[in-house]
Amino acid sequence: MIKKLICSCLFILFVFSSNSQNIERVEPPFWWVGMHNPALQLMVYGENIADLRPAVSAKFIDLKVVHKLSSPNYLFIDLVISREALPGDFMIKFYEGNEMVLEYNYTLLPRRDDSANRKGFDNSDVMYLVTPDRFANGNPSNDELEIYQEGKNREAEYGRHGGDIQGLSDHLDYIQDMGFTALWLNPILENDQPQWSYHGYATTDYYKVDERFGTNEEYVALSKKASQMGVKMIMDIIVNHCGSEHWWMQDPPSSDWINYYDQEYIQSNHRKITLVDPYVAPLDREHMVKGWFVPAMPDLNQENPYLSTYLIQNTIWWIEYADLAGIRQDTYSYPHRKFMSDWTCAIMDEYPLFNIVGEEWVEDAAIISYWQRGKSNHDGYTSCLPSLMDFPMTMNMHKALIEEEGWRTGLNRLYESLGNDYHYPEPDNLVIFPDNHDMSRIFTQVNEDYGLYQMALAYILTMRGIPQLYYGTEILMANPGSESHGIIRSDFPGGWAGDEINGFKEIGLTSAQLDAKKFIKGLLQWRKDKSVIHAGKLIHYIPQKSMYVFIRYDQDEIVITILNKNKEAKQLELDRFKEIISAKTKALNVITGEKFVLGNSLDVPAWSPMILELTN
Repeated sequence: MIKKLICSCLFILFVFSSNSQNIERVEPPFWWVGMHNPALQLMVYGENIADLRPAVSAKFIDLKVVHKLSSPNYLFIDLVISREALPGDFMIKFYEGNEMVLEYNYTLLPRRDDSANRKGFDNSDVMYLVTPDRFANGNPSNDELEIYQEGKNREAEYGRHGGDIQGLSDHLDYIQDMGFTALWLNPILENDQPQWSYHGYATTDYYKVDERFGTNEEYVALSKKASQMGVKMIMDIIVNHCGSEHWWMQDPPSSDWINYYDQEYIQSNHRKITLVDPYVAPLDREHMVKGWFVPAMPDLNQENPYLSTYLIQNTIWWIEYADLAGIRQDTYSYPHRKFMSDWTCAIMDEYPLFNIVGEEWVEDAAIISYWQRGKSNHDGYTSCLPSLMDFPMTMNMHKALIEEEGWRTGLNRLYESLGNDYHYPEPDNLVIFPDNHDMSRIFTQVNEDYGLYQMALAYILTMRGIPQLYYGTEILMANPGSESHGIIRSDFPGGWAGDEINGFKEIGLTSAQLDAKKFIKGLLQWRKDKSVIHAGKLIHYIPQKSMYVFIRYDQDEIVITILNKNKEAKQLELDRFKEIISAKTKALNVITGEKFVLGNSLDVPAWSPMILELTN
């Protein structure tokens, strides 16, 4: 479809090449009939296009308003597409005076009948987070492309290593077999930056997959294949900033398209508290929101209504086009907060059962909860955002596992952290994780202690919320002695031809890596069918004797998770838990597979987790 539209555009340019105006881009490049919101704003870009008057003569399609901004090379065309409109093409004609000098063929596609009611990721899922450039190189022919500034350099920490969409498609069976049910990819849109383009967070074209990963069509095919295998696709989107090499940076539609455009560089102060502080200095808040993330990532001004509409439509376009089941929104609190409300509400209005998780990297639950749907805030701010990344849980878990036990340290930190759930309208809808692409890997965080690693994973996979694991966690990938993101995001062994170690086929893995993989796979496969873990109630108990116990339960099932931070086996008396477990007489050790009859106490192995499924 995109190739067809590009060909149409080239044909138009050829036919009318004698004119000083031309059309280089129309975005969104196509749309759908039957959308809940009938409005569509087209951004038309071409030399001196603002000198022309567009017109549409098509049944059930009305051209309402045409907007001209300061650049003569843009037009913004407001259309209303009636619910009676049919799929197909229609012409947008451009006039100079009374003479038609250009025409553009725009396409409306049929919408899938159940598209609006698509189900987003939820508590029954476990996400597998992948940095595409570092997972598997399935198509070496796209490693070096002349159209891009940066080529492959697998030896460089921050270079492009060649992982791509084909590599992901080739290993979807691995992801499914492990037990993951959702796939979150770090951004795959074009990043034509001169360096460090591998991570994807400096977008240079919002409607195009970076060809070093593959094509738009390959991404759509990956999403379809994953869905057929029971794996939901989650897209990583950035609306706060673009890349410094984005095509519009040399010719923005207006001078306020980019914050602090043509001014002295101002970096964000990254102080999230300024967004909720009742005493904040206005300039401090402005620098948080309008300052640039880094020099290579210009800050977008979402207060510009045309940019706001552009970004909202772009997200909806990808959901519809790639049949997505979720969005992870990068740097959620950095854009203008009214826009973020508009953005989330527009998406959830179009897809009521969808899910979006926002990144707000702070340790304070009070700040995280400010952004969640249903929160009654002190300043009246309202949000439609269903989910957030639970950074407080992650950061407290890291400390709890490696520090000495004390009144408010060690496992008591886990207990008190979870007690802060009263801040959240929907704590069950938070995404929980041991690590991600921006922090040291969990095996490094726990000083490569396998017992602590097991406790971390048992905790995450039985706790309330939606778990996410980073690729390679299952084989103990680590970043010893380095905080470099390039090292944290190392290549998955076996993803490149000639790799001596292959994590997919278990060639060259150590016994500890094999054991970790078996441990993770066992928990993931067990968790799939456990509604008590997905949606059961939770009760937890003050840690005693360096052991922390929490229980998931519903009308039929009970699961007990025990974290034992003692260097020796301990006996756990069960009297404290009788209010929940009294009717159950048998137990299955989920990790070992052992079955036994419950007595008055349990022997809990040293320095490890225990997960028990109780039955009558």
